[in-house]
Amino acid sequence: MSLSPPRSARSPSFVLDFMPLKKSTPETRHGSSASAETSSRLPSSAAVRETIESIVIAFVLAFLFRTFEAEMFVIPTGSMAPTLMGRHKDLTCPKCGCPYQVGTSDEVDSDGASKGWQYRIASGTCPMCRYRADLSREREYPSYNGDRILVGKFFYELRDPDRWDVVVFKFPGDGTADARTNFIKRLIGLPGETIRIRNGDIWVRRGDEPFRIARKPPRKLLAVLQPVFNNDYMRRMAKEGWPARWTAESAGDWRSDDDVTFHTDGTATGPQWLRYHHRIPTASQWAELESHGTIAAESVAPQLIRDFTAYNASRVQGTNFAPRFDTFGRFWVGDLAVQCTVDLQSPKGELIFELRKGGRRFECRLDAATGRAELSISGSDMRKFRPTASTPFRGPGRHDVRFSNCDNELRLWIDGRVMAFDGPTAYENLGNTLPDAGDLSPVGIAAVGAQATLSHLAIFRDLYYISDMSVADPSRSIGEVSIAGGPGSEPANRTERPGPDYVLKPDQFFMLGDNSARSKDGRLWGPDNYWVPRELLIGKALFLYWPHSWDRLPYVNVPMPFFPNFSRMGFVR
Repeated sequence: MSLSPPRSARSPSFVLDFMPLKKSTPETRHGSSASAETSSRLPSSAAVRETIESIVIAFVLAFLFRTFEAEMFVIPTGSMAPTLMGRHKDLTCPKCGCPYQVGTSDEVDSDGASKGWQYRIASGTCPMCRYRADLSREREYPSYNGDRILVGKFFYELRDPDRWDVVVFKFPGDGTADARTNFIKRLIGLPGETIRIRNGDIWVRRGDEPFRIARKPPRKLLAVLQPVFNNDYMRRMAKEGWPARWTAESAGDWRSDDDVTFHTDGTATGPQWLRYHHRIPTASQWAELESHGTIAAESVAPQLIRDFTAYNASRVQGTNFAPRFDTFGRFWVGDLAVQCTVDLQSPKGELIFELRKGGRRFECRLDAATGRAELSISGSDMRKFRPTASTPFRGPGRHDVRFSNCDNELRLWIDGRVMAFDGPTAYENLGNTLPDAGDLSPVGIAAVGAQATLSHLAIFRDLYYISDMSVADPSRSIGEVSIAGGPGSEPANRTERPGPDYVLKPDQFFMLGDNSARSKDGRLWGPDNYWVPRELLIGKALFLYWPHSWDRLPYVNVPMPFFPNFSRMGFVR
């Protein structure tokens, strides 16, 4: 189906967040039109691509149409990034080797035509080492069209929508015109609820009940976790001269030859702590390093983890277009997850995984002899919080471990399976809404009498929903709080001004984008029109069937036009 929403349905101050799939046009991957002379002699690359895509689509739809009607859409902008990509560039950091994407929707107008060289994306910032890559060489860094998805149109004819569904709907606009433009967002609020956004989390109330935090199911949480740091990239960062982020609390506790893999023999008395320090290089420090070849470790002070998204960290070519206020993250994020591979060489001892947030310590203790896991939260008011679980974490052996503290709930995964505890692992709001010095090193792993090797250490953060989008205006002030006990490290952190509550009547739904800093969603539609009525729901986003194709075979670098990007294909969560 080929539908094109009219320009009149679009806001002039925002790039639209979603539009239907259009009929392919003869343009190259770099956005320039194919010449008429070439087109008359040979099929254009776009025509070949359209043929291949049609075959893939037909194959998928043959299965989907057996149970429900589906429709195809393309994502033009990054309001749902990185869950769904709009127009973007794929990059690999030249310094640390991390792959990432930056959005390029600003390069084109609402019809996909180039807006000129001054709107081209000129730089991108690596999420791992924060090196700013020069993207001015257009042929080396092409922009790709957004993801193509399948949407089940009859899903909500059979059942009600669920919170956290990714939904396609008609934009309600200002209520004065027919809704004809398609948007895609994540469903946050259900009919009859009052929604409150505080400190990045979603709070829900029904009737006169107190507000309670809305918790994502485990599969949804894993789908939306954002990368903070993957220590596998530290090997190349260390060669560049950057200090390690994971360090032993005491000399001799953990040994490492490459700052990537860590080993302890378990002979020391008491817990042997390995801690993560969020040392983020600045642009000026990168310049100093490239000029002098080295940089003092103490000059790279730890910072708070913020709502940084690499997809947004770009700058356009024109000199009058400065980076947006939210390019490098605005707000502290305390909801974190840590994962690693643990190679146990002894049949005894314990490993402790610790996440800090606002003066509290959230821990998971794993017994290598019995596989028993126990959760705990610091503070005299949480002494009774001791849920336990039986797990396959037993030594000797190798296990993948993930521990999270998100949405006021602790979760543990062992070898890809979420563990079931004998009591609730969720907790009520503890009042830890402001950071302290402990949040500069918010993740730790300790060994107690266990001989173990840790590898593939990675840290993630939860989605952060911005409550009050008026902070987009830098002239409007927002509060700041000092971090006690952190002199010379992180003197202050910006905190959000509370936004409004959103009251939903029957058959009204509240929608937000995953990329909260760049999403035109219910927060911005106006104080009297922030909901989507049931009759404007189109369906549920089901399957990402065609991200942009590759021109080469993966890993071997052999040219292969339109090779499918299998790694990103899959169900939308």
